[in-house]
Amino acid sequence: MKIAEEILQELFERYPSLKVCKTDIWDAYKRLCACYRSGGYVLIAGNGGSAADSLHIVGELMKSFRFHRSIRVEEKEKLTELYGDEGTKLAGLLEGALPAIALPTESALVTAFCNDSATDVVFAQEVYGYGRPEDTLIAISTSGNSRNILLACMAARLKGMNVLGLTGKTGGQMSAYCDVTIRVPESMTFAVQEYHLPVYHALCAMLEATFFKEDAVC
Repeated sequence: MKIAEEILQELFERYPSLKVCKTDIWDAYKRLCACYRSGGYVLIAGNGGSAADSLHIVGELMKSFRFHRSIRVEEKEKLTELYGDEGTKLAGLLEGALPAIALPTESALVTAFCNDSATDVVFAQEVYGYGRPEDTLIAISTSGNSRNILLACMAARLKGMNVLGLTGKTGGQMSAYCDVTIRVPESMTFAVQEYHLPVYHALCAMLEATFFKEDAVC
């Protein structure tokens, strides 16, 4: 069994009620694989607790999570060639990364745009500025109706990006703008957020296994 499939099965063993999301989680995983294989970045947006989830996801993607990630042998050799012992030490400390950006962290841009323009367009502006067709937006909204998230999805579609939604049971308006919408089986904000964490943990682990374990297959 593929490692990614084993991780997904592990998720359902721990959270059986999430089995209703199986098809969408797997579809999201495949689209994220394609994003990274094409050299794309993942942009992530959310409000409040979902903003914190955006940062959390970046933390899992940009460094070792469940599996150790060494950098490529040729990169290690290049660092030693350029910087000797210091380069060798650095090569031993650097870890493989899956590029991701949490849009809520850009405080200078966010506050400037809020002051000069419209507060609900900030994420859309960031997506417009960063986004390329090979990139993916992960849009997080517990209701699926957060206007600034909807506008970010629109901007992502304009840029030709994949849009993955992470939301609650109904999907809300966001579903109309997403290529895949993972609807966890809860409606109350705190309960939706409690399900979002194991879902994105599984996705991050599945991606890590795919790109950093030799015996993993995408």
